[in-house]
Amino acid sequence: MSQLSLGVNIDHVATLRQARYATMPEAENVEPDMIAAAGLCERAGAHGVTVHLRADRRHVQDRDVVRLRESIITKLNLEMGNTPEILEIALKIVPEDVCIVPENRREVTTEGGLDAAGNFKQLAPAIRRLQTAGVRVSLFVEPASHQIEAAKKLDADAVELHTGAFANAVGKARQAELHRLGAAAVQAAKLGLQVNAGHGINYSNISEILQIPHLAELNIGHSIVARAVFVGLEIAVSEMLELMSDYESE
Repeated sequence: MSQLSLGVNIDHVATLRQARYATMPEAENVEPDMIAAAGLCERAGAHGVTVHLRADRRHVQDRDVVRLRESIITKLNLEMGNTPEILEIALKIVPEDVCIVPENRREVTTEGGLDAAGNFKQLAPAIRRLQTAGVRVSLFVEPASHQIEAAKKLDADAVELHTGAFANAVGKARQAELHRLGAAAVQAAKLGLQVNAGHGINYSNISEILQIPHLAELNIGHSIVARAVFVGLEIAVSEMLELMSDYESE
């Protein structure tokens, strides 16, 4: 049985840096350093590092992605919107994984899943170009049957199930969302898609997330970076990995 992998999203390390150094990202005293953060995550046992290079460059910058590509010893997972500019950057850098996500400039963070079914024609050529370059492609989608089917028809390598609705739900609605995630995971696995999950996963709800079958990878950012404020990044990653260690997929 393969181990459930953890990709640590370090976007918010860049958010903290940009709060002070947005106008001088290459100054010698710029902190916190993205490369140092990635190294701590890897040293703690993370299986990969995730960053989202947004069109508005609100946190992660082009230079960050280049430097991470050169320094990471596990794998780089680049989240990106399907825009020509960012696609060309991805093809130049060639991360191991790309996760295509929706992007809205007015959102604080990604607020929902990609409409793979509704954007089939726009996504298909981008996915083909990335895969031809040797990049594995995941689509960040809602746990909905038609979106899983669209991901398969697009020949994506994986889906990343959007767990945000589950994370924000309470009571019966929470159980309904968990059931929806489980059903989507079963469907995706039957279609031969790798099943990943992310958004809103934290140290409290991880026990429920681990009830979802067929998971291969979790991508977690905000909660780990927030925990790191109190215990340090290496310990924060180690604690999450410990919580994930007993996962048993079907």
